Amino acid sequence: MTSTADAEAAANELTPLADYLGSVLRRLRALPPLDLDLTQAHGNVLAEDVVAPHAFPAFDQAAVDGYAARWEDISGGGRGPSYIPAPSGKPGGRTIRLNVVGDLGAASWRPVRLTPGSCFSVAAGAPLPIAADVVVPVEWTDQGMAAVEIFRTPKRGYGVRRAGEELPAGTLLARAGTYVSPALVAVFAATGIGHVVVRPSPRVVIVATGDELVDVGRGSQPGQVVDANSHALTAAAAEVGALAYRVGICDDDPEGLRGLLEDQTLRADLIITTGGTGTGPGDMVRRILSRREGGRAGPVTFTDVALYPGTALGFGTVGAEEVPVVCLPGDPGAALIGFEVLARPAIQLLAGAEPVFRPSVRAHLLETVSSPAGLREFRPAHVAERRGGGYTVQPLSGGPFTLSGLAEANGLLVLGERVTTAAAGSTVDVLLLDRRR
Repeated sequence: MTSTADAEAAANELTPLADYLGSVLRRLRALPPLDLDLTQAHGNVLAEDVVAPHAFPAFDQAAVDGYAARWEDISGGGRGPSYIPAPSGKPGGRTIRLNVVGDLGAASWRPVRLTPGSCFSVAAGAPLPIAADVVVPVEWTDQGMAAVEIFRTPKRGYGVRRAGEELPAGTLLARAGTYVSPALVAVFAATGIGHVVVRPSPRVVIVATGDELVDVGRGSQPGQVVDANSHALTAAAAEVGALAYRVGICDDDPEGLRGLLEDQTLRADLIITTGGTGTGPGDMVRRILSRREGGRAGPVTFTDVALYPGTALGFGTVGAEEVPVVCLPGDPGAALIGFEVLARPAIQLLAGAEPVFRPSVRAHLLETVSSPAGLREFRPAHVAERRGGGYTVQPLSGGPFTLSGLAEANGLLVLGERVTTAAAGSTVDVLLLDRRR
């Protein structure tokens, strides 16, 4: 029976997770930038700062449907510049009467000028007449066509959007590394931008390995295991913004695996394999990709990392183009945790995204948990906000290997290498999972 001291001694021989991640991520570089049409840029990350070439709004315009007027012409209709209804709320009370000299819509372009005692009927978005400094909402009037009676007096500037008041020309709209969201696309378009320079979405190929694997649509039985990993990892890569391609199952055939990986380098910025990273008799991926040839080390280095679950991880490059490859364990839970810890940050780095790691919070632990000595554990958990601020975290049953726990989790409880027991009521780190529900 292995003692606690033996377990700790074995764990001390493992590479700390932080050191391993640092060594891997330092070898990666963001993909070369592309100049994309604005309609294609959504979902990518900016490679350059973006500055507004034109102001927004581009001209003085009405913000509401109503009547564009001079405030000095209407300010006598109320008790100062506040919203005070006339006593009757109808014509005949304290009202102001103005002549309506024209209509302006959003497509109007000829400049017009207000004269004292006059106004223009305007639609929201219409250019303002020269000298107008207020728009009276339609519902505060009798909606007259030749002349209009105004029952309430807005403040000076009400209903008016001045040129450049939101975004003057030269404004820094977004910095390099910013995710291009739909709202940001709207900002770019509104300020006259038709193209932006972005990092392309990484093309990620996923390969599951193992003679025992069979495709989905059937149940597992002795000697056969349904390939859940390649489907799950393809979805995980797509969730982080990659263009994900599932190759499917590759048998434990040395030449077949080498040939498959070589072929995939033509369309991949990153290759992810799952299975075969250990040192057991059936772990062919480690044996094949780490094999020395011609006195040189293999293209992939496999490292036993202080990570639970799934200590064995691989990283290197394959093919003449030296495409990065990440090798994850075959257990589905360990593969998904390995993706979160290693593959996801790699995809983010290739995409030029910042930060590369998921956000984390400190949370109040609701249940006492134990953890393996010397290993950094990532355990499925449910995080909730507390009234008055802060978070609580409830570990999900079954530990990190359970797929049902991972499916229910909205966070990963992180227990450090020196933690063997975390007591209920203590404060722990939790990675927040992005669950679009």
